[in-house]
Amino acid sequence: MKTLKEIQEYFDNDKYATATTGIVITEASQGYAKVELSLDERHRNARGAIMGAVYFTMADFAFAVATNGQSDEAGVVTLDSSIRFISVPKGEKLYAEANITKDGRSVCFSTIKITDDTGRAICEVSSTGYKVNS
Repeated sequence: MKTLKEIQEYFDNDKYATATTGIVITEASQGYAKVELSLDERHRNARGAIMGAVYFTMADFAFAVATNGQSDEAGVVTLDSSIRFISVPKGEKLYAEANITKDGRSVCFSTIKITDDTGRAICEVSSTGYKVNS
């Protein structure tokens, strides 16, 4: 089983999520991941609200860590994702938790919940992944 540090080092190569957006992996195990993001001005749109792409990037990255973090074999790529916005954040941080709900032979399904540091539910994402070279 890979350590959290090994997983973080591997996903440092995902420059858009880590370097550009600023997402940090805080927990990871087979079929589970939690990532966090400290919000700042680069995450806001012209109206001052958090860009929708921020939520999707967090969810997609958490999904990637949950499905690919422990494996050195075939990777999982996203086939489909659906996002449901619930509320706007009131806090300064966002958290995305991905749980694999079904891990089949060639596809997997995940639910990703995004909350803020006040505990407010922000959005939920459902993602389907395809196991490349499975």
